[in-house]
Amino acid sequence: MPATTGAGGSSEENERLIAALATDHAAAELDEADRAMLDYAARLTLDPGGEHGSAVDRLKAHGFDDRAIHDICAVTAYYAFVNRIADGLGVELEDEGG
Repeated sequence: MPATTGAGGSSEENERLIAALATDHAAAELDEADRAMLDYAARLTLDPGGEHGSAVDRLKAHGFDDRAIHDICAVTAYYAFVNRIADGLGVELEDEGG
């Protein structure tokens, strides 16, 4: 499985990457494997019932095996699930200060 971008980078590089990912992953400096992974997660989030075969094929072309693709899908689905539960229960985020 490909390594993630930013691992071992300087603190400043990591901060820039985090800021770019928080606003638009497509504009972030990523290698093609990481971009394919995030494109897949975004498509799955925005169109969960859509056809994702081409995105899966793209992941495989970048070296992701079936287990890695399953894990990407499971983590993406988990975050969607937790957000729906929180929204449905009216959970509000606490201030960072406590």
